[in-house]
Amino acid sequence: MTSELVDRALVEEATKKSGLIWVRGPGAASRALWHSWHEGAAYVVGDGPGEQPLPGLADGAGAEVTVRSKDKGGRLVSWAAAVTELEPGSQAWETAVGELKGKRLNAPDGEAMPERWRRECRVLRLTPTGVTAPLPDGSLAAPPLPTPATTREPVPAGLPRLLFKRRRSASR
Repeated sequence: MTSELVDRALVEEATKKSGLIWVRGPGAASRALWHSWHEGAAYVVGDGPGEQPLPGLADGAGAEVTVRSKDKGGRLVSWAAAVTELEPGSQAWETAVGELKGKRLNAPDGEAMPERWRRECRVLRLTPTGVTAPLPDGSLAAPPLPTPATTREPVPAGLPRLLFKRRRSASR
């Protein structure tokens, strides 16, 4: 009983303090998602234009949530979650959106954001099931997911001259 309470407290405190959680749905790769912790669960919004993808997360399914340390970046705890999709416009949805709205950075539509979420996005509640996974012995590093981002271009020919010129003039 005592270890269950300690695990629950660890899950809540770590998830509350972390800006990102890593979530893996059935058959999908782990994704970093921004979230809001409220009333014993993590809430995420996504799957709409300009919002984070929620691959593999479906109503009634499970997910694995990994929480990292905010200051060191290392894994603190991994916990199993029950996924529930909230009905747009319901009291639970309104409460969750009120919490999420304050966490959303750089929203393109400001105060119209909740209405866009109602039309185009999904809001999910990730409720801890009480099962925490033991910390792994080794690294679980994986190659990055495919992305349309490009690698960096070669350094322009004039850049070294500009950099060295600044250093010389700064030291005078």
